[in-house]
Amino acid sequence: MRENDAPNPTEPPSPFAFRALLREQRVWDTGDAGLPPFDPAQAPGDPLTLFHLWFAEAAAAGQPEPHTMTLATVGADGLPDARTVMLHDADERGWHFATHTTSRKGRQLAARPYAALAFYWHAQARAVRVRGPVHPVPQDETSADLHARSTGALAAALAGRQSEVLGSREELRSTYESAWRRAERDPAAEAPTWTGHVVVPDEVEFFQGDAHRQHVRLRYVRDVQDVRDAADSGPVWRRELLWP
Repeated sequence: MRENDAPNPTEPPSPFAFRALLREQRVWDTGDAGLPPFDPAQAPGDPLTLFHLWFAEAAAAGQPEPHTMTLATVGADGLPDARTVMLHDADERGWHFATHTTSRKGRQLAARPYAALAFYWHAQARAVRVRGPVHPVPQDETSADLHARSTGALAAALAGRQSEVLGSREELRSTYESAWRRAERDPAAEAPTWTGHVVVPDEVEFFQGDAHRQHVRLRYVRDVQDVRDAADSGPVWRRELLWP
């Protein structure tokens, strides 16, 4: 990189400087000693148990916001979309999040109720991917979850209008201030369009990075032939390794 092309934080880099800066980036500089071991042969029989373990380890390792994830959906027009959302729970039903039914992702899920999730925990060079159909959770459960959260979370849900065109920052400020006052005045206020969803996993993949690029990929696939048995004893999972 030429000296006069060095990135300046007050202005965007030139195309040359951007490409040079991009190629300078490294994924993991810690070496093998800095990455946690992962033996897929010792992995539990179900993906939820392993996810809970990895999530706890990511939080303990200081991973910022380990509960954030990318949610990918497809609209009625067949075009894909993705955004970062917050994980609300992960239980025997699946991976939970919430959104307004009137938002873009809410409309996309109504048209095509299928989604993919992706977690990336840089602190341990780990990633998790989840894919499956999406179902709304009971409204009383959504309400209980929302009201267990902060005043700010309730105010944001009450403000609504997610993904609509915004006229001005002043309009946003005024609406949020009003919603905040309502949330403080009535902590049990309901946000009718705010709805919880659960991604019921058909596939869950766990990725453990390796400094020598011999990454470990373990995929759990729900065995659809055992659906009747799963109704009584839980889903049956097939485990398989994937080439990196």
